[in-house]
Amino acid sequence: MMKIVRGRALLNDPAHNKSTAFSLEERDRYGLQGLLPYSVTDIKKQQQRVLAHLRSKASNLEKYVYLNDLLERNQRLFYRTLIDHIGEIMPLVYTPTVGEACTKFTQIFRKPQGFYITPADRGKVLSRFENWPENDVRIIVVTDGERILGLGDLGANGMGIPIGKMALYVACAGIHPDHCMPVMLDVGTGNQALRDDPLYLGYPYPRLTGQDYLSLVDEFVEAVQYKFPDALIQFEDFSSQNAFTLLDRYVGSIRCFNDDIQGTAAVTLAGIHASCRITRKTFSKQKIMLLGTGSAATGIAGLLLSAFRKAGLSEAEARSQISFVDRQGLVVVAREKIKPRIQPFASEHTAMDFVNAIAVIQPDVLIGATGTAGAFSEAAIRTMAQYQEHPVIIALSNPTSHTECTAEQAYRWSGGRAIFASGSPFAPVVLGERCYYPAQGNNVYVYPGIGLGVMASQARLVIERMFLAAAEELANQVTTAEIERGSIYPDLTRVRAVSLRIAIRVCQIACQEGLAGVKLPDDLETHVRALMYEPDY
Repeated sequence: MMKIVRGRALLNDPAHNKSTAFSLEERDRYGLQGLLPYSVTDIKKQQQRVLAHLRSKASNLEKYVYLNDLLERNQRLFYRTLIDHIGEIMPLVYTPTVGEACTKFTQIFRKPQGFYITPADRGKVLSRFENWPENDVRIIVVTDGERILGLGDLGANGMGIPIGKMALYVACAGIHPDHCMPVMLDVGTGNQALRDDPLYLGYPYPRLTGQDYLSLVDEFVEAVQYKFPDALIQFEDFSSQNAFTLLDRYVGSIRCFNDDIQGTAAVTLAGIHASCRITRKTFSKQKIMLLGTGSAATGIAGLLLSAFRKAGLSEAEARSQISFVDRQGLVVVAREKIKPRIQPFASEHTAMDFVNAIAVIQPDVLIGATGTAGAFSEAAIRTMAQYQEHPVIIALSNPTSHTECTAEQAYRWSGGRAIFASGSPFAPVVLGERCYYPAQGNNVYVYPGIGLGVMASQARLVIERMFLAAAEELANQVTTAEIERGSIYPDLTRVRAVSLRIAIRVCQIACQEGLAGVKLPDDLETHVRALMYEPDY
């Protein structure tokens, strides 16, 4: 490629541009003399300039825009900087900043990224794929924008989610950017304000539903199977109903998974496993209470059920360890209308509110997946702390403005005894003379490793055993030092190492289940590591 692209065209090619890092010999070879300043600077010095610019921005949204501009100018510098400063930059390219970026997508739009499919493409999706510049696509993250984080229906503005997820596939698992494809199924929006906005860039009609919707998704999936047969499809931020419908429709026939259902479940299960090292309780005896009955909470319950059975509990015993609470209070068998997927977990207790349910059931772990800020009230946390020496509080909802409680609230209301994790990051909290380090239970610990393992093994399907193994491996990666400071997830700086270990487990399961599409070598670590992209010059 670099033998063909020269001069300004090379400087405008983000995949191959090195900017001021081109050597004098390269400048002569590629017709760059006179197009660059005199000084030759390596990637480390370029990073210093990037970080100085980044840190000078007044808001996180400005930082998000700056980083996107960098990605569009110099791909390798963007990813190298993201990898080397993942703790600082990940919250800017994904949660929580991506939520604001999606709400303001039309205002900050600069250069198109990703691939858009609308009802106007019906019958032509396969031919539309010919316009995508890469043929060897391995990972597709797709959304229809209906349930973006806790922000609701953002239509085509939700494209920020697949774009952000793809950046983290590259940074956290080493998937090459050429193998990544963000997709927006822009099937309209139920958000009237967006449809009335003259600057809205999406399909400005009511959202497709029913068979019209399913047939377009079917066409997309079939086109992927034909054009990109090695691709894994990750469904992201669909409504609960569509999320389960699509997962049930495709999971047994193509390589796909739903991150909100399965990725969130694996990350949460890992946190519960790790918390047992702090509470010194047996996993199989944990009582889990879930606030919320959407796709995330339902997915968590399903994977917990399998994990409890694997730990030796019967089906009935496993179900009895899990309870649900929604806006009406504890979900009980006497209630007239219960979601079918929640019905098996309905409690035999009488109806009661959230706080009383905590007092009666006395759960070890409280998990929030509501998208509602403040859903974990002071009374709820204090009641948890009344019955548990170290109550485990996992507030999954993001962005930060929608989290069930803050880290500071969890620690203060529990008298400093809570084990806290959240979907969005929180800074350390100082109470009295002690500093607390909240953990971030982000799906980035799981889905990149799953994708890398599927790619390395060419697994035909993504099965539940892979998520159970990912949860176990993630919990195992939490160090003794991290456990001693109250963290139930590894430091984010080690996420690539975590992804490698999860990918190896996925490869092992693919072989054991006869799902691997290639013969894998005995040395899986070397095989997987060799596939991991390291951005450099």
